[in-house]
Formats: sequence, structure tokens, C-alpha cells
Amino acid sequence: MKSAAVKKAIASFLVLLATSSLAQARTGYVTDSIDIPLRSGESERSRIVKMLPNGMALTLLGDNTENGYTYVQAANGAEGYILTRYISGEPISRTQLEAASKKLEALQEENKALKTAQANGQEISGERDRLNAELNELKQTAANAIQLKQQRDQLQERVITVERELQQLKRENQALTDNTNQDWFLYGGGLSLFGVLLGFILPKLSWRRRSSGWDTF
Repeated sequence: MKSAAVKKAIASFLVLLATSSLAQARTGYVTDSIDIPLRSGESERSRIVKMLPNGMALTLLGDNTENGYTYVQAANGAEGYILTRYISGEPISRTQLEAASKKLEALQEENKALKTAQANGQEISGERDRLNAELNELKQTAANAIQLKQQRDQLQERVITVERELQQLKRENQALTDNTNQDWFLYGGGLSLFGVLLGFILPKLSWRRRSSGWDTF
């Protein structure tokens, strides 16, 4: 009885000592071998308060180097004793792996979002290029339309010029025709007059010849 009372008193003293040194508490982690029992006392026969999963963060409140136990407070608030050899000063590999996995997932999501943004950017860039091509085509069409209008105006001016030249040629041709008719009229009149004169002169010449013949006899 006295031995049990002494052990209980010592345990209470250690609890008080650990509580008074909270300000100097260190942080540890359950090693990644197996789940570790958190016990009510510094003995494997002590009642198991909680099974601590590997990787759980612990607040180290006090340790006993003689029996190899450390008084801790688990991340879930439970307090008790755990064998010191099951405590690691660094996060265990599984915890690190989980943290790395979470970081990897975050990076993958970020990469996915970046790829989506890049795809959207490429789509927008493609749309921009298509619109620029359409704009250039419209500009070319407008330029062709302006060029066609200029060519049409030039052709119209040429048609007007040719029409004027044709009218001028018609007038000149008509004038030549009129002059030719007039010349033929004059020639005809001259020939008629010449015929009349011949008709008047020839009889007289014949009469004179006859008169001359008679005179010779």
C-alpha cells in the first residue's frame, strides 16, 4: 500500500513539475513504426489512455531518463506517458510525405490552372489572329474596291473621250462628204457647160470648113 501511494505521489509530483515547465516545452512527433500507446503512468502495465497514430505532433512536458518515459500532451489534448524512444524530433517520413503530397496536389492544381490559362490565352491569341486576318482581308477588299472604282472611272472617261473623237470623226467625214458632193456638182456643172460650149462651137467650125472648101473651088 505504501509503495503504491509513494508511486502515485511521485507521479503527481512529475505531473506538477511538467505542468510548471510548459513554457519550456519542446515539440516531438510519434515515430512512423506503429501506433504508440499513451499510458497513464511510466510503466507498460499502466492504463492506456490513448493510442497515438504515427506522425502525431506531441508537446514534450517532461522526461525521465531513468525509465525511458516522457510525459507528453498529444495534439488531440490527451496527456500521459510514452516511451522516449518512440519520439522523434523531426516530422516522420509519412507526415513529410503527406505534406509533400498535399503540396504536390496544390502544385498540380496550380499547374492545371496555369495550363487552362495558357490554353485560354492560346485560344484568345488564335481568335485575335483570325480577326486580324479578316480585317486584312476586308482592307484588301476595300482597296480592291477603290482600285476597281478608279479603273471604272478611268474607263468611263476613256469612253467619253472616244465618243467625242467619234463624233468629231463623224463631223469631219460629213464635211468631207459634203465637199466631195460639192466638187462633183461643180465638176458636173463644168462638164455640162463644156458640153454646151462644144455644142455651140463645133457647128460653127464645121460651117467654116465647108465655107472654106467652097471658096477653093
